[in-house]
Amino acid sequence: MSIWQKIKEFTSSEMTKNSAKLLSASVIVQIIGLLIYPILTRLYSPENFGMINLFLSISGVLTIFSTAEFQYSIVLPKSEERAVACFHVGFFCACAFFVILLCTIPFSESIAQIFNAPDLAHWYWGIPIFVLLSSLWILLNYWYTRQKQFGAISKYQITQCVTNAGAKCGFGFAGFLNGGLIFSALLSPFIALCFSIANMGKKIIKPLFVIDKEENFKALREYANFPKYSLPRAIINYISCNLLILLLTPVFGLTDIGFLGMALTLAFRPINMISESLYKVFYQKTAEHVQNKEHISDFFKRYFTVIFLCIIPLLVIIGFFINEIIVFLLGSMWNETADIILYMMPWLIATCFFSPICYLADVFQKQNIGLFLEILLIVARLAGIFIGIAQNDFHLAILWYSVASLLVTAIQIGWYWMLIRRYELTIED
Repeated sequence: MSIWQKIKEFTSSEMTKNSAKLLSASVIVQIIGLLIYPILTRLYSPENFGMINLFLSISGVLTIFSTAEFQYSIVLPKSEERAVACFHVGFFCACAFFVILLCTIPFSESIAQIFNAPDLAHWYWGIPIFVLLSSLWILLNYWYTRQKQFGAISKYQITQCVTNAGAKCGFGFAGFLNGGLIFSALLSPFIALCFSIANMGKKIIKPLFVIDKEENFKALREYANFPKYSLPRAIINYISCNLLILLLTPVFGLTDIGFLGMALTLAFRPINMISESLYKVFYQKTAEHVQNKEHISDFFKRYFTVIFLCIIPLLVIIGFFINEIIVFLLGSMWNETADIILYMMPWLIATCFFSPICYLADVFQKQNIGLFLEILLIVARLAGIFIGIAQNDFHLAILWYSVASLLVTAIQIGWYWMLIRRYELTIED
């Protein structure tokens, strides 16, 4: 089969069609983002963006703890009752963790001092709320994925994006600059979650209200590897991806982190939203093929072909014009963001390859090796950051972090391909 035939077969598959439903929402979201950021960067300062990036980074780490990674188990069982039980286990974990976070609010000033960001203490109360809302959507998201309700996922993304954009602009024009971005981050998922539940049919939502304690305990035992291995792996992965913000904020301050946060948003938001769209569909379909003992290697060959021939050249072209693009979109005071994106280019390439297929360790129940590789990744990234800090060079820290990401990701992808080949041998036997 020729390369172009592989690409044609890939783009006409059921998985690609389902991905298109999610990608269409991502395109709308990105268009809204492109239209809104030229306004936001003229309303809010880099320091304001630095604060929201720190808020979201801390909240993101805590969100991973919240569900104990049981959302991934929702897609895997053949039994619908067992899948519902997986949802319930994750939901109960989220509620318990929310109560724990509420108990940390009295220590908000001490936590803010750790990050050398005193204003964080004023908004720390929003972190437990954000974590709970995010956790509820994550669980519901994977339930929709199991039910192949990709349209519902798209509607949530669009609703959240529109609400978030409107709130940010509204607070900005009203002069509520210090907390406007944080309030928007809390308001938008709440509204989107309410709309999603209200608009979803009873057939999809109703099973989630039937609680079977015996099934819940069975699900907890059957998928114990998720909190045992996937949770530490996810925590390490998220912290690893946010090390730049978490470690560089106390050293270089919120203004530099504001530029970095904008670079992360503009560079990774489109990539992550496309990757997440592909991830959801790929995960559901791969799990289904593995359950039925069907071949998967041909699909992954086509996937890597598309990445090599389409995505990587596109990133290179964008890199040549990134300074002009940033100045046009955000204004001349944000040209530092363009330089940061160039330093992040190795990391961007690694993400394009890895993110849509990072579920393979879960599908093949190899979370222990996945955890080891995540530890290797965070150690390599830490080394890169500390080289930059030792040289007191903000850009150098970003560059070495990105190079470390690319090298370790290459090892992870090689391991994934080995898992696929081993699985294929069991089919052939």
